[in-house]
Amino acid sequence: MRVLFCGPKLAACGIVLSTWGVVMLGLLGIFFITHSAGLIEDIPLQREDLPNPPQRVYDLYNQVGYNCFIAAAIYVVLGALSCCQMRLNKKKEYLPSAAKTLTTK
Repeated sequence: MRVLFCGPKLAACGIVLSTWGVVMLGLLGIFFITHSAGLIEDIPLQREDLPNPPQRVYDLYNQVGYNCFIAAAIYVVLGALSCCQMRLNKKKEYLPSAAKTLTTK
């Protein structure tokens, strides 16, 4: 069942935002997985992690990187949903004009 729940402008905005989200979160995920030193402030390091800091820091980098990839996958799904909404809106634009030409002939 096809459900149209957003207009063409909102669908286009969803596609643009999803594209940007996938690019940004994909790059962030790559940088976290490669343990980029510039992102050390963004990992959730606690005081109880101090007995074995290097391995725990690397584990936290990987965990945050995987979270970025999961968020990027969610953006892919939302982008696909926006694309479907865009197609349904275009189909809706063409159907009334096609129905008018069929009834006037």
